[in-house]
Amino acid sequence: MRGISAIGNWFTALCMVVIIGLGIGCKSSAFYRADVSFPAEALREDYRVLRTTLEKHHPALYWYTPKDSMDLFFDRYYDQIADSMTRQEFGVKVLGPLTGKIRCGHTSFGYPARYNKLQRETASPSFPLHIRVFPPQFPDHTDTMVVLSNLNQQDSVLRKGMLITSINGMTSHQLIDSFFQMMPTDGYSNGINYIRLSTAFPRYHRAVFGISKQYSIGYIDSLGLHRQITVPCYNPGDSAKAKPAAPAIKDRGRTAKKRKTLIRNFEIDTSRGIGIMHINSFGDGGRLRSFYRKSFRSLRQNNIPHLIIDLRLNGGGRVDHYAALARYIKKEPFKVADSVIAVTNWLGREKKYYYAGFINSLVLYFGSRKTGEREYHFRYWERKMYEPRRRNHYDGNVFVLIAGSTFSASTLFANAVKGQDNVLLVGEEAGGGWHGNTGMLIPNVILPNSKMKVRMPLHRIVQYKHVPKNGRGVPPDVLVPATVENLKNGIDGKMQKAIELAEQAGVRQQKQ
Repeated sequence: MRGISAIGNWFTALCMVVIIGLGIGCKSSAFYRADVSFPAEALREDYRVLRTTLEKHHPALYWYTPKDSMDLFFDRYYDQIADSMTRQEFGVKVLGPLTGKIRCGHTSFGYPARYNKLQRETASPSFPLHIRVFPPQFPDHTDTMVVLSNLNQQDSVLRKGMLITSINGMTSHQLIDSFFQMMPTDGYSNGINYIRLSTAFPRYHRAVFGISKQYSIGYIDSLGLHRQITVPCYNPGDSAKAKPAAPAIKDRGRTAKKRKTLIRNFEIDTSRGIGIMHINSFGDGGRLRSFYRKSFRSLRQNNIPHLIIDLRLNGGGRVDHYAALARYIKKEPFKVADSVIAVTNWLGREKKYYYAGFINSLVLYFGSRKTGEREYHFRYWERKMYEPRRRNHYDGNVFVLIAGSTFSASTLFANAVKGQDNVLLVGEEAGGGWHGNTGMLIPNVILPNSKMKVRMPLHRIVQYKHVPKNGRGVPPDVLVPATVENLKNGIDGKMQKAIELAEQAGVRQQKQ
């Protein structure tokens, strides 16, 4: 969840107006260069601010990590600040490992926006391989790394589909474990981090291990033999390798339409009687309510008996957008959550470090009700009951595709429909916690000296009709793991399985 529906959006808009009106200044670009170091004491002050803020306001700080263990981690990473550090060093060595110990998928560190902008605009050397990372398929197996593409296009050895066994002497398991130390999860579900690594492996490798002039790569060749090769880093400054910039798109209407298509898409295969709905976000920008209305009307008008809803790329968004979709599927009334709890209803002295701290304090104050010594319930989402839609309600067979990047609000949707007699979840364990997660309000805490950001959820959410808290994500009803063979052959195994299940269901219905 990235907000609290329309209420949160209104307050956010108001906050932006106030900030712009105040005319807040910003530091020079030199302050945001990657090579800028900060004195140890300045970073220790940032760390003390972060620790105080986490201990006072984080709603799930001790959900998976007991307080005595968390105290040890707080002390350990404070001691890591022994000398000056750049932002990247501070993030990778201190903030990332610390926030990772909380096991909260909505608590993570980030860099200032201007720092990120300068990094995007600066051509820098890079680890040369984009790599797809697969989790172990069986208990006695290890992680698998497969080449997706090679930035050094003249390299004829390491091509798409090649299995990588080591990089600079580190095995795939050792590498992935190093990356995961600085990456957030909900509980113990690492599925989302395998996907994060797969989409930006060169960036993560550079962040954790820095840049080498050359890399020793272990791989398995086409004959199944273990080989070793040394390759140079990718240098985007080499004019022979530089790619021309894409032409700017001036048609704003077409651009807006393309953006909406990237967020959601719907098609009907009338020959098979299958509707396929891709929803890649429950955030703003996709006009989702209108999209739902038109899509489910089309399903009714065309009498389509099977629907596939693809949430594999859906990292969450607005609670009301997920609930609006669930109303077309659910047969019974449902709520967003059994409980939505904050540990404070005011951000106190720490609000000056929060983005829009005063506004978020107001939302907490007016939106929460105290029920215990340190519990404030967000009653609206605990009490609001959603009724199934009558008009264009879908009663056919529904197959929901989920994977590690199914997270936050899309996990709430998966939980809401799981177990209904006409619904099957197909794919891999969702990245979002099945018992619950954090969300609703998720402002950034801006550390005073480095201006590093830490996302700080203010509510913990226990799912409606929740399961016990075991740290796992929502499981599929039909497991379809990602495989190397499907990657090599360009096969979408999860979609293929959902279509197969829909066709089998159609055959059974015809026989009846």
